[in-house]
Amino acid sequence: MIGRESELRRLARLASAREPAVAIIAGEPGIGKTRLVQELLATVPPETVVLIGQAEPGSLSRPYEVLLDALDGRPEVDEEQLAALADPRRSPVERLHTGLAVLAELIGDAPAVILFEDLHWADSESAALFERIADQHGPRLLLGTYRPDEVTRRQPVAGLLARLERRHTVTHVRLNRLTPVQTAALLTAATGAPAPLRAATALHLRTGGNPFFLEELLRALPGYDVEALVEQPLPWSLADVLRRQVDDLDPVSHRIVEAATVLGHRIPFDLLANVTGTGEDELITVLRDLVTRGVLVESGEDEFAFRHALVREAIGGRLLGRQRRRLHEAALDVLLNSGASDPAMVAHHACGAGRYDDMIAAARHGAALYLSIGSAYQALQLAEMGLDEVPDDPGLLSCAARAAWLAGLLDDALRHGRRWRDLAGTTTDRAESLYLLVRIAWESRDTGEMRALTQDIETLIAQLPPGADQARAMTAIAQSSYLRDELDAALLWSDHALALADEFDLPAVRLAALVEKGSTLAERPRTAAEGRKILSSLVDEAENAGEWVLAARALNVLVHGEPPTSPVEHAEILERMRVDAERAGFESLAVGTYFQGRARLAQRAGDLHAAIAALEEGREQNRGYQRSGRWADYHGVFLAGLYLEAGELGRVEQLITDLTPLPSNLPITIPGLTFHLACRLGDLPRAEAALDDVIAVVREQTWRSGEHAHDLISAAIELGLPADRLDLMGAELLDANVWDAHRTLIDAQLAEAHGRHAEALAGYLSITDAHILGPETRGTVRVHAARCLLAADRRVEATEQLAAAATLLAGWGGWRVTELDQVRARLGITPVDAAPAISGPAALTPREREVAVLISDGLTNTELARRLYISPKTAAVHVSNILRKLGVSSRTEVRDLVARR
Repeated sequence: MIGRESELRRLARLASAREPAVAIIAGEPGIGKTRLVQELLATVPPETVVLIGQAEPGSLSRPYEVLLDALDGRPEVDEEQLAALADPRRSPVERLHTGLAVLAELIGDAPAVILFEDLHWADSESAALFERIADQHGPRLLLGTYRPDEVTRRQPVAGLLARLERRHTVTHVRLNRLTPVQTAALLTAATGAPAPLRAATALHLRTGGNPFFLEELLRALPGYDVEALVEQPLPWSLADVLRRQVDDLDPVSHRIVEAATVLGHRIPFDLLANVTGTGEDELITVLRDLVTRGVLVESGEDEFAFRHALVREAIGGRLLGRQRRRLHEAALDVLLNSGASDPAMVAHHACGAGRYDDMIAAARHGAALYLSIGSAYQALQLAEMGLDEVPDDPGLLSCAARAAWLAGLLDDALRHGRRWRDLAGTTTDRAESLYLLVRIAWESRDTGEMRALTQDIETLIAQLPPGADQARAMTAIAQSSYLRDELDAALLWSDHALALADEFDLPAVRLAALVEKGSTLAERPRTAAEGRKILSSLVDEAENAGEWVLAARALNVLVHGEPPTSPVEHAEILERMRVDAERAGFESLAVGTYFQGRARLAQRAGDLHAAIAALEEGREQNRGYQRSGRWADYHGVFLAGLYLEAGELGRVEQLITDLTPLPSNLPITIPGLTFHLACRLGDLPRAEAALDDVIAVVREQTWRSGEHAHDLISAAIELGLPADRLDLMGAELLDANVWDAHRTLIDAQLAEAHGRHAEALAGYLSITDAHILGPETRGTVRVHAARCLLAADRRVEATEQLAAAATLLAGWGGWRVTELDQVRARLGITPVDAAPAISGPAALTPREREVAVLISDGLTNTELARRLYISPKTAAVHVSNILRKLGVSSRTEVRDLVARR
């Protein structure tokens, strides 16, 4: 069900609604319509009556074929009624009512799911019956599946769909092809191991994201070696099915479609005409027929493509080797004579024709071109095509290493980068290769390698005369120092590089050194403004120079540091960062960092729901953490923090389970989340044990986070951790580089926990408008200030603080809002403009409502876990949250509440 979770949830809601509903599922062959229905049927209660009828090609002439198929093998159906249904001497109306009567007797008052498969082949009588079933009352879900490309006006289903829209509320489910990310996820699920990105990308292109084709390929290769699967011949059965689409073509059309298979994924009209020697009118006629058959699609102006890449592969597999080479050579000559600007096409046909000098020239030109326009993966493919013939070419190695790094393929980037360094014929090449290798080592979390490479660069600097190469090497050390949190060293080396850049007029080196200096300064509270000013001033210059990576990096620091003065400015910086990262082909910033930025933007707007939604979308689109060598799932870590904010504790438990086995988690990740969750669950022994792990890890790391400290200490205070343990946390989780506002907040929290309310109040009031704190934190500051004011019986001032807090927390939820409501209750007031506290069923999250319905059906925790694909522990957390929010103590009471609603 990869990529089909939302569709399955929609249908499951309809099936469980206990009222009549109609849903139509559309999609091309192999897209997963039948599989989706099968998964749905596995979720319905045992007492549900399930009837499945299948239309077949040619069934248009067999009345009630679909219903008869659904009734086949059911002994409880009266033979006389079946005979009446199939009796052509009876009137259509009489037979229709017979069919409805049979269904009524089979179903009675029981819940039912009725499925008509492949409605595009259904006879008119079956279509009419489907429509009449939709008119019936009772707890039943009526489902139909069809292939949109096979529906014409003359088929009964066309009228049926139009009439249903006019008379009923119809849920339309359109199944699209899998995205590249979903293809990788399916491969991961099928094989039990993360799919290599390159293999997943190749298989996505090969199958077009069609799940059936992908599963057929997997089935044909025992052992599920995904990388071997890329080159594996098509299974005979699948190839035969695909080739049937063109078996009845005339010789001219067959010759044209064979030539099209050789021309690539994109087939220009003029190139196809020249290669086949076909006139324009004749070629238009042939192409129109191929588009009508669903073999080709018009993918652009005067450009065509095969609807499925596997169709192209199946047809092309029948070509003789000489025939294929002649077609490649003809295409290459046409491209070269026309001065073609697409080096990828030139290289493809030069390789196919065996003209390797032309291929290498195109690969060199194309790799550099595609890198310059941000097509990193295309650049890598061309560079590696050239390296197959000239493996020691420094220019191609440089392009391959950079492209692989930008695309997030760290293993490949490391392999090419090391070879580039080892074969470097100039000090410039050596300095550049070491610069890139440092960055790759950091993204691979290999600090030992970073230190060794940095020493190599320092050795190189000592051997170089002052100038461009020495300045570039100094910038590389500055970056290495910054990434390893050696901020003083980073500033020193970036200043050295800037001095050389000014002396020798090196604008590119100057920009790179400024990015390192600005980023380093922005890390420290007292120099952050200076660092942001440096970064802001260089972005325009970097963009004008085409230095998209530097521009994107600078904007990334700006968007994740101290927030800009307005949300609009923040959003503009984020979008600009994404555009620059896309221009560079910098995958990690263009996707992963972008969605985290959107989440932070929503967070700073005080919208918890939008922040969670942005991260969930980002986590779905960016599965880079599953690749070899990559950092852990930072979307998941951030998301776990937001789920903790929202009180979605079951989801946090599941995320901890997901994150634990991942390589390269920051050491604090799992202990920090475990401690925080234990506190929110009220599990004191687990929290105490986890806190020891937290303190041990924090003592080993060189950085501190005031935001993280506030989260953990807030949770510890709610749990009621002893004062000495709270003081220990305050001492260990802060250092001199934590922002003053966070330090003041935590000092005030600890003072309040010790009963020093006046001291705490002074601290809270001093940071109520601190810009570095998000609105949710400023809201909590005001709630705590109100609590301290209430302790001094200053009720009017406390009320004013709560009014301000309510505005800040209007789009938030979870424990912060609970604290707000608790202080309101102590004051005995409810502001006129304040929303009433949510309790009862309305307080349940969508997931908890889903679990509550399943509890009402009598499912145990183990059965819940199996049904929802979660762990029994997570199921238990969900049940605990539901009981608490509903204010009940047993599953029976949950069932009664669900029944009443």
